[in-house]
Amino acid sequence: MITPEQSTLARESSLLAVRGLTRRFGGLTAVDNVDLDVQGGQIHGLIGPNGSGKTTCINLISGVLRPDAGSVMLDGKELAREPTHAVAGLGLARTFQNIRVFGRMTVLENVLVGFNRSLGYSLLDVFSLRTRTAERRLHDQAMELLKFVGLEHKRGTLATSLSYGEQRLVEIARGLALSPRLLLLDEPLVGMNPSEVDHVVELLKRMRSNGLTMLLVEHKMRVVMSICDHITVLNFGRRIACGRPEEVRANPEVISAYLGESHGIRKRAA
Repeated sequence: MITPEQSTLARESSLLAVRGLTRRFGGLTAVDNVDLDVQGGQIHGLIGPNGSGKTTCINLISGVLRPDAGSVMLDGKELAREPTHAVAGLGLARTFQNIRVFGRMTVLENVLVGFNRSLGYSLLDVFSLRTRTAERRLHDQAMELLKFVGLEHKRGTLATSLSYGEQRLVEIARGLALSPRLLLLDEPLVGMNPSEVDHVVELLKRMRSNGLTMLLVEHKMRVVMSICDHITVLNFGRRIACGRPEEVRANPEVISAYLGESHGIRKRAA
């Protein structure tokens, strides 16, 4: 987790600044000149209909895809053309829409993978006392993260033996192992039952209270409207709205394109 000093700094500035982000696949423009600002210490929602470009946008920000145009700045550092490992090293972590756990590894081992950038030793160091001490420290930190997400009792369980919702929690814990400044969450509530959804919502609130900044892609509007500080809405690859939840909920274009009147403010009878 980040330090109190990092938390205070994060809350005072725009941590992520995306400008003119564009990505084409042949004749299809999946992300079209998108601007996005994520303030430090907040949960920023990224919503829109299926096919609106949300996951493509996340992939561009995290370095999985290269943009055709535009910039992605994390605390003033350009990410748009950096490889994924360099992006992670600059403080950005993510989860994926489709679960990506290491099925033949235990829950604890999956989280320890997230610390790989912290090891920093060569084969010559393998038998040194310093290395063994560092590994014990990382083991303890991984257990703290499992306790944080509520999976410490499953530490020795193979990841594929967990429920769908528990595997999502493993991904979140592994992302936190990178000590990120910004965590991208691509539909973390997919496939969860109501109890699991409530657990993750409370977890996200705790993460925000600890100073972590998050960009959340999610279709559960009840959750998005209740926990996000700001929301950006995409449609056909373009940004059509950005603002506080109550502003987005009342935006006529958003209601027409995505929310529908049941989520927006109903039109008054003429």
